[in-house]
Amino acid sequence: MAELVPFAVPIESDKTLLVWELSSGPTAEDLHHSLFTVFSQFGLLYSVRVFPNAAVARPGFYAIIKFYSARAAHTAQIACDQKHLFQKSPVKVRLGTRHKAVKHEALALNSSRCQELANYYFGFNGWSKRIIKLQALSDLEERENEDIVAPLQKQSLKFFCALEVILPSYECRSPGVGMAEESLDKLEEGPLSFLMKRKMTQKLAIQKAISDAFQKLLIVVLESGKIAVVYKPCEEITDAKTEELQDIIQVGYFSWKQYGQGEEECLSDFSLEEEEFRLSELD
Repeated sequence: MAELVPFAVPIESDKTLLVWELSSGPTAEDLHHSLFTVFSQFGLLYSVRVFPNAAVARPGFYAIIKFYSARAAHTAQIACDQKHLFQKSPVKVRLGTRHKAVKHEALALNSSRCQELANYYFGFNGWSKRIIKLQALSDLEERENEDIVAPLQKQSLKFFCALEVILPSYECRSPGVGMAEESLDKLEEGPLSFLMKRKMTQKLAIQKAISDAFQKLLIVVLESGKIAVVYKPCEEITDAKTEELQDIIQVGYFSWKQYGQGEEECLSDFSLEEEEFRLSELD
């Protein structure tokens, strides 16, 4: 059966492992390194967190490990439970407990996490980004309000970025937008500090746009190990804060509609019938 891996923080119980009976000899830092080394062999890890046992329990540690893939977490649980791993006594490994009554909203991964996940499944050369527009909105506001002197404490640097993430092997492109703002006090900021803040704000806008682009993609891992991609465009932006950016978003021939060519174009290099995989299962 195919597995979907979204560009979101893994919160599902079937992607979480609880590891206990960890020895009290090593430090928490050493245990973190050992656990990461062992469990990363089964799949990409989102986090490894080590905690000391409660005061009422015997000295030692336990850990919570999160995978991006439920299949990888399940494989790791079977392979590592009741094994010695890196210590003299065996450890216990269990999948997280499911709480159906508690419903959490998925959180988007930041840009560095998105790139890490993309590199793992697509390869370092399997994807790229193309910046379409990087514009200083603060400059636009100053030109529109040349005769209005705003208080210095309210001045800020603001950048807007529009880009696309490209997956050439899957003939898939995903657009993303991001906006970043940094407060600016000209009484305290020198030329060098101003340039550094400007560069930092530009970088943050690009990072937000990268994250936004990846949120529209779903990684599909088939039982055969083959990888596919599903592009699921979001609804049109109607937020009041972004309505003022509509003229900026429409850059050249860049149009959101050109990407709505159907999910099938992003699915390639495998036979749907052969793998018994249907797009209807993704809904």
